[in-house]
Amino acid sequence: MSEVFEGYERQYCELSSNLSRKCTSATLLDGEQKKQKISEIKIGLEEAEALIRKMDLEARSLQPSIKAGLLAKLREYKSDLNNLKSEVKRMTSNNQAARDELLESGMADTMMVSADQRGRLMMSTERLNQSSEKIKESRRTMLETEELGVSILQDLHGQRQSLLHAHNNLHGVDDNIGKSRKILTAMSRRMDRNKWIVGFVIAVLVVAIILILYFKLRH
Repeated sequence: MSEVFEGYERQYCELSSNLSRKCTSATLLDGEQKKQKISEIKIGLEEAEALIRKMDLEARSLQPSIKAGLLAKLREYKSDLNNLKSEVKRMTSNNQAARDELLESGMADTMMVSADQRGRLMMSTERLNQSSEKIKESRRTMLETEELGVSILQDLHGQRQSLLHAHNNLHGVDDNIGKSRKILTAMSRRMDRNKWIVGFVIAVLVVAIILILYFKLRH
């Protein structure tokens, strides 16, 4: 629930209770005292109307899921305000009989209804507050889960980069081993060829020495 709406709501409930008390006390007054009390009540009613307009504007600016509940509460507040206005109208009537009847029965019934309405309004407010807290808790849990998921994805991304780097290093090592194997193979072939050449030269020299010794011994 909007904190701004809650602030206006508390102000209205306090003001409504105060106006109800003033209405009750005004019915017991006469003359200038009653006029002064009614004047104070009318000023309070104007303040209450201003608070309801502010609550209405604030409620309509919120999300639809929250706005619906607040507008329902606002209708009850408007009904409560209309009851207070009706009480003021009855008090300003010049009909003494109507005033006496109001004092005997109507006022008590109206105050009971108003008190019952305020009780229901407070219960509705409490339920909405509880629902709002549950929504806030669910939102906190969702944000924590989202943060944990992002952290896990970042860790997995880091591990993937490490594996790719290791794979590239192994690929480089394989290339170096392949090159070394080719070099060793070429060197082995050269060594074999050199052995054959050296053997051939030695064989030629041996044959030449044998021929030289043969001709010398013959002469």
